[in-house]
Amino acid sequence: MRPFGSHVHRAPWALLLGLLLGVACSDGDGDSAEEGSGSGEEAGEAAASLSLPVVGDEVRRGDLVLSVTTTGQIGSESVVTLKAEAQGTVAEIAVRAGERVQKDQPILRFDPRPFDLEVEEAEAALREAQLRLLDNTVPDSIVTGKAVTGERLRNAEIRSGLEAARVRLDRAKYNRERAVILAPFTGVLDDIRVSVGERVSAGAELAKIVDLQNLRIEADVLEHDLPLIRLGGEATVSVAAAPDRPVRGRITAILPLVDSATRAGRALIRVQGNGVLRPGMYADVRLEASRLTNRIIVPERAVIERDGRPLVFVVREGRAQWQYIFPGRSNGFEREVLPDSSTGEIPLKPGDLVLVEGHLTLTHDAPVRVVPRAERPERE
Repeated sequence: MRPFGSHVHRAPWALLLGLLLGVACSDGDGDSAEEGSGSGEEAGEAAASLSLPVVGDEVRRGDLVLSVTTTGQIGSESVVTLKAEAQGTVAEIAVRAGERVQKDQPILRFDPRPFDLEVEEAEAALREAQLRLLDNTVPDSIVTGKAVTGERLRNAEIRSGLEAARVRLDRAKYNRERAVILAPFTGVLDDIRVSVGERVSAGAELAKIVDLQNLRIEADVLEHDLPLIRLGGEATVSVAAAPDRPVRGRITAILPLVDSATRAGRALIRVQGNGVLRPGMYADVRLEASRLTNRIIVPERAVIERDGRPLVFVVREGRAQWQYIFPGRSNGFEREVLPDSSTGEIPLKPGDLVLVEGHLTLTHDAPVRVVPRAERPERE
């Protein structure tokens, strides 16, 4: 039989052992919590890294412009070679080649002294003619007591050379005005063909000026496409120098003749310059053939096929979900979406984000991260 006191001596040691075990368990639980928290952060980062970078574009409601694709050469509405209208010596060139000039801005000046002398000489000749007129009319006025008028005065002016003197003075003043060569329109100076101190004759070529704002393109259109285009139709022009900066213009004329060798007619397109287009450049041109109004439109690159059925990927809550569609007509850049044949509804609405890059190998409901086009690495 145990002594009663033995229980009294063991109790403190049992209590101390329990406290130590409790502390150890508490430390272990804390470490586990911290490890669990770290694992959650790592899991979130891993999930983010699994989201594929893609590029999206919005579905829109608007007009789908069907087009005829062709090429043409850019020209300017105004290219003028400036010529001297009077003989003279170049005294000043105010503008250099490549500089922009405004209408009526001086480009070069001739030495004004010969032109001033010509005006003074013509003025002196006019005064002499006026004196001769007086000599021819005053005696008759004294004799008759009446001023010479009507036909008699007209004949006296002709005999005195007054009319010829007036014409000579007008011509001299006109030549003096032409001693300053002015820009006939706003444009860019292409070439200066004379130098300061050079003497040029009337008709000599001085400079060339080009209008870079008002441009035109003669585009070849195959004869079977001619009935599809119309006056006033929209034209989209792009050049190799800036393929991502297309310029919009209008079809202003459909020329009447068809080339018998190429079987192509010509459409005249007018566009406004954008700082890149230059006369002489070759351009790719899309001409409006017809316009489908008020359509739901997606980028052509968004439409792909799975199991022979066309679909697009729509981004919803960070995931790419495929949506089967009934595609309609396309102009090569955009495509209309038609209503479902059974429900009569279009499964897309304006503002939906559809994928145009990075979607060719995606699966349904894949996590994605939409990025600007320049940021997405090439994977396809």
